[in-house]
Amino acid sequence: MDFKEHIIDKITQVAELDRETVEKSIEVPPEESMGDFAFPCFPLAKVMRKAPPLIAKELAEKMSGDDVIDRVEAAGGYLNFFLNRGRFIAETVTAAREQGERWGSSDMGGGKTVLVEYSSPNIAKPFHIGHLFSTAVGNSLARIYKHLGYNVLSLNHLGDWGTQFGKLICAYYKWGDREVIEKDPINEILKVYVRFHEEAEKDPSLEDEARDYFKRLEEGDEEVTALWQYFRDISLPEFKRVYDMLGITFDSYNGEAFYSDKMDEVVELLREKGLLTESDGAQVVDLSDLNIPPCIILKSDGATIYATRDIAAALYRHRTYDFYKNIYVVGTPQALHFKQIFEVMKRAGWEWSEGCEFVGFGLVKFPGRAMSTRHGDVVFLEDVLRESVEKTRDIIKSNGNAVDDIDDAAKKIGIGAILYTFLKNSREKDIIFSWDSMLDFEGESAPYCQYGYARGRSILRRADGIDYSSPDFSKAVSDEAYSLVKQLASFSDAVKDAADKNEPFYINRYVTNLTKAFNKFYNTNPIMKEGADEETRKARLAIVDAVTRAIRTALGLLGIETVESM
Repeated sequence: MDFKEHIIDKITQVAELDRETVEKSIEVPPEESMGDFAFPCFPLAKVMRKAPPLIAKELAEKMSGDDVIDRVEAAGGYLNFFLNRGRFIAETVTAAREQGERWGSSDMGGGKTVLVEYSSPNIAKPFHIGHLFSTAVGNSLARIYKHLGYNVLSLNHLGDWGTQFGKLICAYYKWGDREVIEKDPINEILKVYVRFHEEAEKDPSLEDEARDYFKRLEEGDEEVTALWQYFRDISLPEFKRVYDMLGITFDSYNGEAFYSDKMDEVVELLREKGLLTESDGAQVVDLSDLNIPPCIILKSDGATIYATRDIAAALYRHRTYDFYKNIYVVGTPQALHFKQIFEVMKRAGWEWSEGCEFVGFGLVKFPGRAMSTRHGDVVFLEDVLRESVEKTRDIIKSNGNAVDDIDDAAKKIGIGAILYTFLKNSREKDIIFSWDSMLDFEGESAPYCQYGYARGRSILRRADGIDYSSPDFSKAVSDEAYSLVKQLASFSDAVKDAADKNEPFYINRYVTNLTKAFNKFYNTNPIMKEGADEETRKARLAIVDAVTRAIRTALGLLGIETVESM
Protein backbone atom coordinates (compact mmCIF):
# COMPACT_ATOMS: atom_id res chain seq x y z
CA MET A 1 0.00 0.00 0.00
CA ASP A 2 0.98 3.66 -0.27
CA PHE A 3 1.71 4.69 3.31
CA LYS A 4 1.92 8.39 2.52
CA GLU A 5 -1.48 8.31 0.82
CA HIS A 6 -2.96 6.61 3.89
CA ILE A 7 -1.72 9.43 6.11
CA ILE A 8 -3.02 12.08 3.69
CA ASP A 9 -6.44 10.42 3.76
CA LYS A 10 -6.45 10.39 7.55
CA ILE A 11 -5.49 14.06 7.88
CA THR A 12 -8.09 15.04 5.26
CA GLN A 13 -10.84 13.27 7.20
CA VAL A 14 -9.96 14.34 10.73
CA ALA A 15 -8.94 17.95 10.00
CA GLU A 16 -11.73 18.37 7.44
CA LEU A 17 -9.36 19.81 4.84
CA ASP A 18 -9.33 19.42 1.09
CA ARG A 19 -6.98 16.73 -0.13
CA GLU A 20 -4.87 19.03 -2.32
CA THR A 21 -3.98 21.27 0.63
CA VAL A 22 -2.88 18.30 2.72
CA GLU A 23 -0.92 16.76 -0.15
CA LYS A 24 1.04 19.98 -0.71
CA SER A 25 1.79 20.47 2.97
CA ILE A 26 2.83 17.02 4.17
CA GLU A 27 6.59 16.60 4.44
CA VAL A 28 9.36 14.32 5.63
CA PRO A 29 10.99 15.48 8.89
CA PRO A 30 14.72 16.29 8.80
CA GLU A 31 15.45 13.64 11.45
CA GLU A 32 14.05 10.10 11.74
CA SER A 33 13.44 10.58 15.46
CA MET A 34 10.81 13.18 14.55
CA GLY A 35 8.69 10.66 12.66
CA ASP A 36 8.25 9.42 9.13
CA PHE A 37 5.90 12.15 7.93
CA ALA A 38 4.94 15.53 9.36
CA PHE A 39 2.03 17.89 8.79
CA PRO A 40 2.48 21.59 9.69
CA CYS A 41 -0.60 23.07 11.35
CA PHE A 42 0.39 26.73 10.92
CA PRO A 43 -1.90 27.34 7.89
CA LEU A 44 -4.87 26.24 10.06
CA ALA A 45 -4.31 28.91 12.70
CA LYS A 46 -6.39 31.59 10.94
CA VAL A 47 -9.25 29.24 10.09
CA MET A 48 -9.46 27.53 13.49
CA ARG A 49 -8.40 30.66 15.41
CA LYS A 50 -6.06 28.70 17.62
CA ALA A 51 -2.33 28.50 18.10
CA PRO A 52 -0.67 25.85 15.86
CA PRO A 53 0.67 23.82 18.85
CA LEU A 54 -2.84 23.57 20.28
CA ILE A 55 -4.26 22.55 16.89
CA ALA A 56 -1.59 19.86 16.54
CA LYS A 57 -2.35 18.55 20.05
CA GLU A 58 -6.10 18.34 19.39
CA LEU A 59 -5.65 16.60 16.02
CA ALA A 60 -3.16 14.13 17.50
CA GLU A 61 -5.70 13.10 20.11
CA LYS A 62 -8.26 12.40 17.37
CA MET A 63 -5.85 10.33 15.32
CA SER A 64 -5.37 7.10 17.13
CA GLY A 65 -2.92 4.63 15.68
CA ASP A 66 -4.01 1.83 13.36
CA ASP A 67 -2.32 -1.10 11.67
CA VAL A 68 -0.46 1.37 9.41
CA ILE A 69 0.27 4.24 11.79
CA ASP A 70 1.97 3.25 15.01
CA ARG A 71 1.41 6.61 16.68
CA VAL A 72 0.81 10.32 16.09
CA GLU A 73 2.56 12.96 18.18
CA ALA A 74 2.19 16.72 18.43
CA ALA A 75 5.49 18.61 18.45
CA GLY A 76 5.23 22.37 18.40
CA GLY A 77 2.97 23.21 15.50
CA TYR A 78 3.51 19.87 13.78
CA LEU A 79 1.72 16.55 13.65
CA ASN A 80 4.35 13.83 13.47
CA PHE A 81 3.40 10.39 12.15
CA PHE A 82 5.29 7.22 13.05
CA LEU A 83 4.56 4.22 10.82
CA ASN A 84 4.10 0.64 11.89
CA ARG A 85 7.67 -0.47 11.13
CA GLY A 86 6.95 -4.16 10.83
CA ARG A 87 4.20 -3.67 8.28
CA PHE A 88 6.20 -1.06 6.36
CA ILE A 89 9.21 -3.36 6.07
CA ALA A 90 7.08 -6.36 5.13
CA GLU A 91 5.07 -4.62 2.41
CA THR A 92 7.99 -2.67 0.93
CA VAL A 93 10.42 -5.59 0.76
CA THR A 94 7.78 -7.97 -0.59
CA ALA A 95 6.79 -5.49 -3.31
CA ALA A 96 10.42 -4.80 -4.24
CA ARG A 97 11.16 -8.51 -4.60
CA GLU A 98 8.00 -9.14 -6.62
CA GLN A 99 8.65 -6.24 -9.00
CA GLY A 100 12.34 -7.03 -9.44
CA GLU A 101 13.93 -4.85 -12.10
CA ARG A 102 10.65 -2.93 -12.43
CA TRP A 103 11.01 -1.58 -8.88
CA GLY A 104 10.68 2.21 -8.95
CA SER A 105 9.08 2.11 -12.41
CA SER A 106 5.81 3.63 -13.55
CA ASP A 107 3.38 3.56 -16.46
CA MET A 108 3.03 7.37 -16.44
CA GLY A 109 4.69 7.56 -19.87
CA GLY A 110 2.33 5.12 -21.57
CA GLY A 111 1.57 6.15 -25.14
CA LYS A 112 4.05 9.04 -25.13
CA THR A 113 7.29 9.22 -27.10
CA VAL A 114 10.43 10.87 -25.75
CA LEU A 115 13.37 11.60 -28.04
CA VAL A 116 16.78 12.02 -26.44
CA GLU A 117 19.50 13.51 -28.64
CA TYR A 118 22.95 12.99 -27.14
CA SER A 119 26.62 12.24 -27.75
CA SER A 120 26.67 13.64 -31.33
CA PRO A 121 30.43 13.64 -32.04
CA ASN A 122 31.82 15.24 -35.19
CA ILE A 123 32.79 12.69 -37.81
CA ALA A 124 36.46 12.54 -38.78
CA LYS A 125 37.37 13.96 -35.39
CA PRO A 126 38.41 12.28 -32.13
CA PHE A 127 35.76 10.92 -29.80
CA HIS A 128 37.25 12.72 -26.81
CA ILE A 129 36.56 12.72 -23.08
CA GLY A 130 34.37 15.83 -23.39
CA HIS A 131 31.87 13.84 -25.45
CA LEU A 132 31.32 11.49 -22.52
CA PHE A 133 29.37 14.13 -20.60
CA SER A 134 26.63 14.28 -23.22
CA THR A 135 26.84 10.52 -23.77
CA ALA A 136 26.56 9.60 -20.08
CA VAL A 137 23.76 12.07 -19.29
CA GLY A 138 21.77 11.27 -22.44
CA ASN A 139 22.05 7.50 -22.06
CA SER A 140 20.96 7.72 -18.43
CA LEU A 141 17.99 9.96 -19.24
CA ALA A 142 16.89 7.55 -21.98
CA ARG A 143 16.96 4.69 -19.46
CA ILE A 144 15.14 6.75 -16.82
CA TYR A 145 12.30 7.71 -19.17
CA LYS A 146 11.97 4.08 -20.28
CA HIS A 147 11.66 3.10 -16.60
CA LEU A 148 8.71 5.48 -16.40
CA GLY A 149 6.95 3.76 -19.29
CA TYR A 150 7.76 6.18 -22.11
CA ASN A 151 8.56 5.03 -25.63
CA VAL A 152 12.13 6.32 -25.87
CA LEU A 153 14.30 6.80 -28.95
CA SER A 154 18.00 7.63 -28.65
CA LEU A 155 19.24 9.93 -31.41
CA ASN A 156 22.87 10.52 -32.34
CA HIS A 157 22.83 13.83 -34.25
CA LEU A 158 26.27 13.41 -35.81
CA GLY A 159 28.26 16.50 -36.68
CA ASP A 160 28.71 15.59 -40.33
CA TRP A 161 28.14 18.91 -42.11
CA GLY A 162 29.48 22.43 -42.07
CA THR A 163 32.50 24.49 -43.10
CA GLN A 164 34.91 22.29 -41.12
CA PHE A 165 34.44 19.63 -43.78
CA GLY A 166 35.62 22.04 -46.42
CA LYS A 167 38.78 22.45 -44.34
CA LEU A 168 39.19 18.70 -43.92
CA ILE A 169 38.67 17.98 -47.60
CA CYS A 170 41.15 20.69 -48.51
CA ALA A 171 43.69 19.26 -46.03
CA TYR A 172 43.20 15.73 -47.35
CA TYR A 173 43.87 16.74 -50.95
CA LYS A 174 47.06 18.52 -49.90
CA TRP A 175 48.53 16.18 -47.28
CA GLY A 176 46.34 13.09 -46.94
CA ASP A 177 47.34 9.51 -47.70
CA ARG A 178 44.42 7.05 -47.78
CA GLU A 179 46.64 4.04 -47.09
CA VAL A 180 48.06 5.70 -43.98
CA ILE A 181 44.65 6.95 -42.85
CA GLU A 182 43.02 3.52 -43.02
CA LYS A 183 45.59 2.09 -40.60
CA ASP A 184 44.54 4.58 -37.88
CA PRO A 185 41.61 6.64 -39.24
CA ILE A 186 40.81 9.20 -36.56
CA ASN A 187 44.39 9.87 -35.50
CA GLU A 188 45.59 10.37 -39.05
CA ILE A 189 42.61 12.53 -40.05
CA LEU A 190 43.23 14.64 -36.95
CA LYS A 191 46.83 15.17 -38.04
CA VAL A 192 45.88 16.59 -41.43
CA TYR A 193 43.09 18.69 -39.85
CA VAL A 194 45.53 20.18 -37.35
CA ARG A 195 48.02 20.82 -40.12
CA PHE A 196 45.38 22.77 -42.06
CA HIS A 197 45.00 25.23 -39.18
CA GLU A 198 48.75 25.54 -38.77
CA GLU A 199 49.22 26.26 -42.47
CA ALA A 200 46.19 28.57 -42.64
CA GLU A 201 47.78 30.83 -40.04
CA LYS A 202 50.65 31.33 -42.48
CA ASP A 203 48.52 31.31 -45.64
CA PRO A 204 44.96 32.68 -45.06
CA SER A 205 44.02 31.87 -48.67
CA LEU A 206 43.55 28.27 -47.51
CA GLU A 207 40.38 29.38 -45.71
CA ASP A 208 38.90 30.56 -49.03
CA GLU A 209 39.90 27.28 -50.64
CA ALA A 210 38.18 25.37 -47.82
CA ARG A 211 34.99 27.41 -48.22
CA ASP A 212 34.99 26.58 -51.91
CA TYR A 213 35.24 22.86 -51.14
CA PHE A 214 32.29 23.06 -48.77
CA LYS A 215 30.30 24.98 -51.39
CA ARG A 216 31.02 22.15 -53.83
CA LEU A 217 29.87 19.67 -51.16
CA GLU A 218 26.61 21.56 -50.67
CA GLU A 219 26.09 21.59 -54.43
CA GLY A 220 26.52 17.81 -54.59
CA ASP A 221 29.86 17.65 -56.39
CA GLU A 222 30.34 13.92 -57.00
CA GLU A 223 34.05 13.69 -56.13
CA VAL A 224 33.86 15.87 -53.02
CA THR A 225 30.70 14.11 -51.80
CA ALA A 226 32.36 10.72 -52.19
CA LEU A 227 35.28 11.91 -50.06
CA TRP A 228 32.87 13.25 -47.40
CA GLN A 229 31.07 9.88 -47.40
CA TYR A 230 34.42 8.14 -46.98
CA PHE A 231 35.19 10.21 -43.87
CA ARG A 232 31.76 9.36 -42.45
CA ASP A 233 32.08 5.66 -43.20
CA ILE A 234 35.48 5.29 -41.50
CA SER A 235 34.38 7.32 -38.47
CA LEU A 236 31.29 5.33 -37.47
CA PRO A 237 33.10 2.05 -36.68
CA GLU A 238 35.52 4.04 -34.49
CA PHE A 239 32.60 5.60 -32.60
CA LYS A 240 30.67 2.34 -32.32
CA ARG A 241 33.66 0.62 -30.73
CA VAL A 242 33.50 3.15 -27.88
CA TYR A 243 29.70 2.85 -27.65
CA ASP A 244 30.07 -0.92 -27.37
CA MET A 245 32.45 -0.44 -24.43
CA LEU A 246 29.81 1.76 -22.77
CA GLY A 247 26.92 -0.59 -23.62
CA ILE A 248 25.13 2.14 -25.60
CA THR A 249 23.04 1.81 -28.76
CA PHE A 250 21.20 4.41 -30.83
CA ASP A 251 17.97 4.27 -32.79
CA SER A 252 19.19 6.84 -35.31
CA TYR A 253 22.51 8.19 -36.55
CA ASN A 254 20.90 10.89 -38.70
CA GLY A 255 23.38 13.74 -38.59
CA GLU A 256 23.23 17.32 -39.81
CA ALA A 257 23.72 16.23 -43.42
CA PHE A 258 20.47 14.24 -43.29
CA TYR A 259 18.54 17.52 -43.01
CA SER A 260 20.42 19.41 -45.75
CA ASP A 261 17.59 18.84 -48.25
CA LYS A 262 14.92 19.78 -45.71
CA MET A 263 16.03 23.34 -45.01
CA ASP A 264 14.49 25.09 -48.01
CA GLU A 265 11.04 24.22 -46.68
CA VAL A 266 11.92 25.74 -43.30
CA VAL A 267 13.05 28.98 -44.95
CA GLU A 268 9.80 29.16 -46.94
CA LEU A 269 7.61 28.39 -43.93
CA LEU A 270 9.26 31.13 -41.90
CA ARG A 271 9.00 33.54 -44.81
CA GLU A 272 5.28 32.75 -45.22
CA LYS A 273 4.79 33.47 -41.51
CA GLY A 274 6.39 36.88 -42.04
CA LEU A 275 9.15 36.10 -39.57
CA LEU A 276 12.17 36.77 -41.78
CA THR A 277 13.78 40.18 -42.01
CA GLU A 278 17.01 41.28 -43.68
CA SER A 279 20.06 42.20 -41.63
CA ASP A 280 23.34 42.99 -43.40
CA GLY A 281 22.24 40.82 -46.30
CA ALA A 282 21.31 37.86 -44.07
CA GLN A 283 17.80 36.55 -43.42
CA VAL A 284 17.09 36.54 -39.68
CA VAL A 285 14.28 36.30 -37.17
CA ASP A 286 14.38 39.39 -34.98
CA LEU A 287 14.32 38.50 -31.26
CA SER A 288 15.25 41.91 -29.88
CA ASP A 289 12.03 42.01 -27.81
CA LEU A 290 13.58 39.19 -25.72
CA ASN A 291 16.87 41.08 -25.55
CA ILE A 292 18.71 38.30 -27.37
CA PRO A 293 20.51 38.35 -30.75
CA PRO A 294 18.55 37.58 -33.92
CA CYS A 295 18.39 33.99 -35.11
CA ILE A 296 20.18 33.77 -38.45
CA ILE A 297 18.36 31.50 -40.91
CA LEU A 298 20.29 32.32 -44.10
CA LYS A 299 23.72 33.93 -44.22
CA SER A 300 24.40 36.83 -46.59
CA ASP A 301 25.72 34.38 -49.20
CA GLY A 302 22.49 32.37 -49.00
CA ALA A 303 24.02 29.48 -47.04
CA THR A 304 22.20 27.86 -44.12
CA ILE A 305 23.68 27.45 -40.65
CA TYR A 306 23.17 25.33 -37.51
CA ALA A 307 19.89 27.06 -36.60
CA THR A 308 18.30 26.25 -39.95
CA ARG A 309 19.36 22.61 -39.72
CA ASP A 310 18.19 22.24 -36.11
CA ILE A 311 14.77 23.70 -36.94
CA ALA A 312 14.51 21.35 -39.92
CA ALA A 313 15.48 18.44 -37.67
CA ALA A 314 12.83 19.36 -35.06
CA LEU A 315 10.14 19.63 -37.75
CA TYR A 316 11.16 16.24 -39.19
CA ARG A 317 11.09 14.63 -35.75
CA HIS A 318 7.63 16.02 -35.03
CA ARG A 319 6.28 14.64 -38.27
CA THR A 320 8.06 11.30 -37.92
CA TYR A 321 7.65 10.55 -34.20
CA ASP A 322 4.93 12.94 -32.92
CA PHE A 323 7.04 13.33 -29.79
CA TYR A 324 5.91 14.29 -26.30
CA LYS A 325 9.41 15.51 -25.49
CA ASN A 326 12.37 16.23 -27.76
CA ILE A 327 15.39 16.52 -25.45
CA TYR A 328 18.74 17.96 -26.51
CA VAL A 329 21.68 16.99 -24.28
CA VAL A 330 24.21 19.59 -25.32
CA GLY A 331 26.90 21.68 -23.58
CA THR A 332 25.70 24.77 -21.69
CA PRO A 333 27.53 27.16 -24.09
CA GLN A 334 24.78 26.26 -26.60
CA ALA A 335 21.99 27.54 -24.34
CA LEU A 336 21.49 30.76 -26.33
CA HIS A 337 21.37 28.87 -29.63
CA PHE A 338 18.56 26.63 -28.40
CA LYS A 339 16.71 29.53 -26.81
CA GLN A 340 16.72 31.21 -30.21
CA ILE A 341 15.51 28.23 -32.26
CA PHE A 342 12.84 27.28 -29.70
CA GLU A 343 11.53 30.85 -29.85
CA VAL A 344 11.54 30.83 -33.66
CA MET A 345 9.50 27.60 -33.69
CA LYS A 346 7.10 29.07 -31.14
CA ARG A 347 6.60 32.17 -33.26
CA ALA A 348 5.98 29.96 -36.27
CA GLY A 349 2.93 28.70 -34.40
CA TRP A 350 4.22 25.17 -33.89
CA GLU A 351 2.64 24.24 -30.58
CA TRP A 352 4.53 20.95 -30.49
CA SER A 353 7.76 22.92 -30.02
CA GLU A 354 6.78 23.31 -26.35
CA GLY A 355 8.02 19.74 -25.98
CA CYS A 356 11.56 20.67 -27.03
CA GLU A 357 13.90 20.87 -24.05
CA PHE A 358 17.53 21.94 -23.78
CA VAL A 359 19.51 19.93 -21.23
CA GLY A 360 22.90 21.55 -20.71
CA PHE A 361 26.00 20.17 -19.04
CA GLY A 362 29.34 21.50 -17.85
CA LEU A 363 32.96 21.00 -18.87
CA VAL A 364 35.49 18.26 -18.24
CA LYS A 365 38.70 19.73 -16.88
CA PHE A 366 42.11 18.18 -16.53
CA PRO A 367 44.29 20.11 -14.05
CA GLY A 368 46.81 22.17 -16.00
CA ARG A 369 45.55 21.09 -19.41
CA ALA A 370 43.23 22.62 -22.01
CA MET A 371 41.65 20.67 -24.88
CA SER A 372 41.44 21.85 -28.49
CA THR A 373 40.78 19.71 -31.54
CA ARG A 374 42.26 22.34 -33.85
CA HIS A 375 45.63 22.11 -32.16
CA GLY A 376 45.55 18.37 -31.55
CA ASP A 377 45.28 18.71 -27.77
CA VAL A 378 42.64 16.07 -27.08
CA VAL A 379 42.16 13.25 -24.60
CA PHE A 380 40.70 10.28 -26.47
CA LEU A 381 37.73 8.75 -24.66
CA GLU A 382 38.70 5.23 -25.69
CA ASP A 383 42.14 5.71 -24.12
CA VAL A 384 40.57 6.91 -20.86
CA LEU A 385 38.17 3.95 -20.73
CA ARG A 386 40.96 1.45 -21.37
CA GLU A 387 43.20 3.08 -18.77
CA SER A 388 40.41 2.94 -16.19
CA VAL A 389 39.93 -0.77 -16.88
CA GLU A 390 43.68 -1.40 -16.50
CA LYS A 391 43.91 0.57 -13.27
CA THR A 392 40.90 -1.31 -11.90
CA ARG A 393 42.46 -4.65 -12.82
CA ASP A 394 45.60 -3.64 -10.88
CA ILE A 395 43.52 -2.66 -7.84
CA ILE A 396 41.63 -5.97 -7.86
CA LYS A 397 44.91 -7.89 -8.08
CA SER A 398 46.56 -5.89 -5.29
CA ASN A 399 43.53 -6.37 -3.03
CA GLY A 400 43.75 -10.12 -3.53
CA ASN A 401 39.99 -10.40 -4.01
CA ALA A 402 38.58 -13.66 -5.34
CA VAL A 403 36.97 -12.69 -8.64
CA ASP A 404 35.66 -15.27 -11.10
CA ASP A 405 36.46 -13.28 -14.24
CA ILE A 406 38.90 -10.46 -13.54
CA ASP A 407 38.72 -9.06 -17.09
CA ASP A 408 34.93 -8.80 -17.00
CA ALA A 409 34.99 -7.31 -13.49
CA ALA A 410 37.71 -4.79 -14.36
CA LYS A 411 35.76 -3.63 -17.40
CA LYS A 412 32.45 -3.20 -15.56
CA ILE A 413 34.02 -1.53 -12.52
CA GLY A 414 36.46 0.63 -14.47
CA ILE A 415 33.90 1.97 -16.93
CA GLY A 416 31.27 2.25 -14.22
CA ALA A 417 33.66 4.39 -12.17
CA ILE A 418 33.91 6.94 -14.97
CA LEU A 419 30.17 7.03 -15.68
CA TYR A 420 29.39 7.49 -11.98
CA THR A 421 31.75 10.47 -11.81
CA PHE A 422 30.01 12.18 -14.73
CA LEU A 423 26.60 11.65 -13.13
CA LYS A 424 27.28 12.24 -9.43
CA ASN A 425 26.47 15.97 -9.37
CA SER A 426 24.17 18.39 -11.13
CA ARG A 427 24.96 18.06 -14.84
CA GLU A 428 25.78 21.78 -15.16
CA LYS A 429 28.65 21.45 -12.70
CA ASP A 430 32.13 21.10 -14.23
CA ILE A 431 34.08 17.90 -13.64
CA ILE A 432 37.67 17.89 -12.43
CA PHE A 433 39.09 14.60 -13.68
CA SER A 434 40.74 12.58 -10.89
CA TRP A 435 41.60 8.87 -10.95
CA ASP A 436 41.88 8.72 -7.16
CA SER A 437 38.27 9.77 -6.51
CA MET A 438 36.88 7.75 -9.45
CA LEU A 439 38.40 4.45 -8.37
CA ASP A 440 37.87 4.86 -4.62
CA PHE A 441 36.32 1.64 -3.33
CA GLU A 442 35.48 3.29 0.01
CA GLY A 443 34.11 6.72 -0.88
CA GLU A 444 31.16 7.83 -2.97
CA SER A 445 31.94 6.04 -6.21
CA ALA A 446 30.69 3.34 -8.54
CA PRO A 447 33.10 0.75 -7.07
CA TYR A 448 31.65 1.48 -3.62
CA CYS A 449 28.09 0.77 -4.84
CA GLN A 450 29.17 -2.20 -6.92
CA TYR A 451 31.00 -3.64 -3.92
CA GLY A 452 27.88 -3.24 -1.76
CA TYR A 453 25.90 -5.15 -4.36
CA ALA A 454 28.56 -7.87 -4.66
CA ARG A 455 28.73 -8.30 -0.89
CA GLY A 456 24.95 -8.68 -0.71
CA ARG A 457 24.91 -11.29 -3.45
CA SER A 458 27.72 -13.15 -1.69
CA ILE A 459 25.54 -13.36 1.43
CA LEU A 460 22.68 -14.79 -0.62
CA ARG A 461 24.94 -17.38 -2.21
CA ARG A 462 26.05 -18.51 1.24
CA ALA A 463 22.37 -18.82 2.17
CA ASP A 464 21.70 -21.23 -0.69
CA GLY A 465 19.15 -23.77 0.52
CA ILE A 466 17.43 -21.44 2.99
CA ASP A 467 13.84 -20.65 2.03
CA TYR A 468 13.25 -16.95 2.75
CA SER A 469 10.38 -16.51 0.29
CA SER A 470 7.77 -15.75 2.98
CA PRO A 471 9.57 -14.61 6.14
CA ASP A 472 8.18 -13.08 9.31
CA PHE A 473 9.39 -9.50 8.91
CA SER A 474 8.50 -8.60 12.49
CA LYS A 475 11.70 -10.48 13.38
CA ALA A 476 13.80 -8.05 11.34
CA VAL A 477 12.60 -4.75 12.80
CA SER A 478 15.58 -2.63 13.86
CA ASP A 479 16.59 0.99 13.41
CA GLU A 480 19.10 0.02 10.73
CA ALA A 481 16.65 -2.24 8.88
CA TYR A 482 13.95 0.41 8.97
CA SER A 483 16.26 3.16 7.68
CA LEU A 484 17.42 0.85 4.90
CA VAL A 485 13.91 -0.09 3.80
CA LYS A 486 12.80 3.56 3.91
CA GLN A 487 15.62 4.34 1.50
CA LEU A 488 14.62 1.35 -0.63
CA ALA A 489 11.05 2.68 -0.80
CA SER A 490 12.11 6.10 -2.09
CA PHE A 491 13.26 4.76 -5.48
CA SER A 492 10.16 5.80 -7.43
CA ASP A 493 10.46 9.37 -6.11
CA ALA A 494 14.11 9.50 -7.20
CA VAL A 495 13.25 8.27 -10.69
CA LYS A 496 10.45 10.82 -11.09
CA ASP A 497 12.66 13.65 -9.79
CA ALA A 498 15.39 12.65 -12.24
CA ALA A 499 12.94 12.80 -15.15
CA ASP A 500 11.18 15.99 -14.00
CA LYS A 501 14.48 17.86 -13.80
CA ASN A 502 16.41 15.85 -16.41
CA GLU A 503 19.02 15.24 -13.70
CA PRO A 504 20.42 11.68 -13.42
CA PHE A 505 22.22 12.62 -10.21
CA TYR A 506 18.99 11.94 -8.29
CA ILE A 507 19.45 8.28 -9.17
CA ASN A 508 23.15 8.49 -8.34
CA ARG A 509 22.37 9.95 -4.92
CA TYR A 510 19.66 7.35 -4.32
CA VAL A 511 21.85 4.32 -5.03
CA THR A 512 24.75 5.77 -3.02
CA ASN A 513 22.54 6.38 0.01
CA LEU A 514 20.94 2.95 -0.39
CA THR A 515 24.40 1.32 -0.39
CA LYS A 516 25.45 3.32 2.68
CA ALA A 517 22.32 2.24 4.53
CA PHE A 518 22.89 -1.36 3.44
CA ASN A 519 26.46 -1.35 4.74
CA LYS A 520 25.25 -0.05 8.09
CA PHE A 521 22.52 -2.69 8.22
CA TYR A 522 24.95 -5.45 7.25
CA ASN A 523 27.47 -4.45 9.92
CA THR A 524 24.92 -4.19 12.76
CA ASN A 525 22.40 -6.93 11.94
CA PRO A 526 24.08 -10.38 11.84
CA ILE A 527 22.75 -12.57 9.05
CA MET A 528 24.82 -15.69 8.48
CA LYS A 529 26.71 -15.84 11.78
CA GLU A 530 26.51 -18.96 13.92
CA GLY A 531 23.70 -18.93 16.44
CA ALA A 532 21.58 -16.35 14.62
CA ASP A 533 17.84 -16.88 15.01
CA GLU A 534 16.55 -18.75 11.95
CA GLU A 535 13.40 -16.65 11.43
CA THR A 536 15.34 -13.42 11.88
CA ARG A 537 17.88 -14.67 9.37
CA LYS A 538 15.19 -15.39 6.78
CA ALA A 539 13.69 -11.92 7.14
CA ARG A 540 17.09 -10.26 6.85
CA LEU A 541 17.97 -12.35 3.79
CA ALA A 542 14.78 -11.18 2.11
CA ILE A 543 15.81 -7.57 2.82
CA VAL A 544 19.26 -8.22 1.34
CA ASP A 545 17.66 -9.73 -1.75
CA ALA A 546 15.35 -6.74 -2.28
CA VAL A 547 18.11 -4.19 -1.71
CA THR A 548 20.64 -5.79 -4.04
CA ARG A 549 18.02 -5.97 -6.77
CA ALA A 550 17.35 -2.24 -6.30
CA ILE A 551 21.07 -1.38 -6.37
CA ARG A 552 21.44 -3.26 -9.65
CA THR A 553 18.39 -1.55 -11.18
CA ALA A 554 19.46 1.91 -10.04
CA LEU A 555 23.01 1.49 -11.32
CA GLY A 556 21.52 0.21 -14.57
CA LEU A 557 19.65 3.50 -14.98
CA LEU A 558 23.06 5.19 -14.86
CA GLY A 559 24.42 2.82 -17.49
CA ILE A 560 26.57 1.04 -14.88
CA GLU A 561 26.78 -2.75 -14.69
CA THR A 562 27.15 -4.80 -11.52
CA VAL A 563 29.50 -7.69 -10.74
CA GLU A 564 28.68 -10.69 -8.61
CA SER A 565 32.00 -10.71 -6.77
CA MET A 566 34.73 -8.16 -6.08
